[in-house]
Amino acid sequence: MRVDDHELAAALARRAGERLVELRAESTSDPERLGDAGDAAAHQLLIEALAQQRPADPVLSEHGVSGPERVAGERVWIVDPLDGTREFTEPGRSDWAVHVALAERHEVIASAVALPAQGVVLHTGEPPEQPTHGIARPRIAVSRSRPPEFVAALAEEIGAELVPMGSAGAKITAVVLGEVDAYLHGGGQYEWDSAAPVGVAGAAGLHTSRLDGSELVYDRPDPWLPDLLVCRRELAVDLLAALSDRPEGSR
Repeated sequence: MRVDDHELAAALARRAGERLVELRAESTSDPERLGDAGDAAAHQLLIEALAQQRPADPVLSEHGVSGPERVAGERVWIVDPLDGTREFTEPGRSDWAVHVALAERHEVIASAVALPAQGVVLHTGEPPEQPTHGIARPRIAVSRSRPPEFVAALAEEIGAELVPMGSAGAKITAVVLGEVDAYLHGGGQYEWDSAAPVGVAGAAGLHTSRLDGSELVYDRPDPWLPDLLVCRRELAVDLLAALSDRPEGSR
């Protein structure tokens, strides 16, 4: 029996996450070797499973393209086997993820994000309901090691609180789960860094866009994505207005 794309994305993200948790528990190696081993193992699991379950679809990841020839705009799976390698290798950290997304006609149509150390899998088939409470003071997720200067300035301007955390997937899912209210990134990422969590965020009713308010376009010939914004809808107008007032080079 063929499962639908939403269920497949969720099942594969969960399986890859379970494999990563096993490797992490078994490892006695140094962090770099653990990170490489985890990335390779999760990548191989996803590639093999998609080749079996969806043999007609190509797969795009940070490790390259697998399967049939990729044609931009047609069906393609966009995966990040281990989003947050540094966090994965640090004992006790849970802010790392597995991303599995399916894009067609340049938008994500099904996706899942696993947070394996938290036992959480979010997917587009059953997106979480959004909180109904108001926002007293906006909370913005930022990198714990290198928070962007433009985000700090923006937070000061709108009276927001910065919340440090790990990978891009962890930050976006924190918005989805209502733990923070927004995530902005201006330093550039690849499509696999955000496709799956952006798909889940959009399915959950959150605002997703580029920093200038234009739509996020996936499955392009060049997988580089310069910037993005994911936030609760009631914040979008204020954040986009504040961003539009900033010089291009400062965001």
